[in-house]
Amino acid sequence: MTQKGVENSPVAPKNLVRVVLWMTGALVSFSAMAVSVRDLGTTLGVMEILALRAALGLLVMATLAGLRAELRATINCRHIRLHLFRNTVHVGSSYLWAMSLLLIPLAMTFALEFSTPAWTLLLASPILGERLTASRIGAVVLGLLGVLVILRPGLATFQPGALLALTAAFGLAVTLIATKKLTRTDSTFAILFWMMLIQLPIALLFSEPLFVTKLTQAQAPAVIGIGVAGLVSHYCLTNAFRAGDAGVVVPLDFMRIPLIAVVGWWLYGESLDVFVFLGAGLIVTGILWNLRSEAGRATKP
Repeated sequence: MTQKGVENSPVAPKNLVRVVLWMTGALVSFSAMAVSVRDLGTTLGVMEILALRAALGLLVMATLAGLRAELRATINCRHIRLHLFRNTVHVGSSYLWAMSLLLIPLAMTFALEFSTPAWTLLLASPILGERLTASRIGAVVLGLLGVLVILRPGLATFQPGALLALTAAFGLAVTLIATKKLTRTDSTFAILFWMMLIQLPIALLFSEPLFVTKLTQAQAPAVIGIGVAGLVSHYCLTNAFRAGDAGVVVPLDFMRIPLIAVVGWWLYGESLDVFVFLGAGLIVTGILWNLRSEAGRATKP
């Protein structure tokens, strides 16, 4: 069977459970990372936060590689150009995403970020050869409708922070497509190792020397959060893509919006109203429809 044939095959029920579990870990980690960025943003610049995340992540990855020979064996980089492209785009989109977190409510940043699935599905069809099924398109459409219900967009939406989040969304879609391509040949550990190794010097190039001296003891949990959550989120996301197609993984990511809306309300007193939950209802409906359809396709002879 060709690679394209593999990509077009339905996702097995067992793999659907794995995708859901990996994406749950990714959603919680991304939310923890957003809170850490908010806290660290009071003293550090955005590139300094990204450099801190990469440095801590690389430290963890190097330690694991030193302890386990089987992990060291997977580090060989087979597609250095794709790694360089993926991580350069990812640094840029991460910078715009983090900047928007400091300028607009958390829920708005995450909601605007979810124009990503539309871009991802458009790119996944010609680049990855994935088939656009009715349920996958429906999940994205319902997800975007849910985003619109949450945002109730108007002129107020088009502020600098919102534009940054929208631009970051396209960059994230490009990153996701590159991630899916890399999972065909490279291990999850290798993808993350090269991610941290490539992104660290890029972020340091735009950071102040000795920027860590600006940190306070009270920010220790945020430092740990940015390092651990930053690594775990991408580990979970990469494994979700390994277990299922982009068209299955991406709609699940919509759950980030209601989750971060609750976090923003709880920690920062950001407004939380009925429209958040109405939008979340549309998002969940699309997700369940797609998962049920994928399971049905997988069980057909």
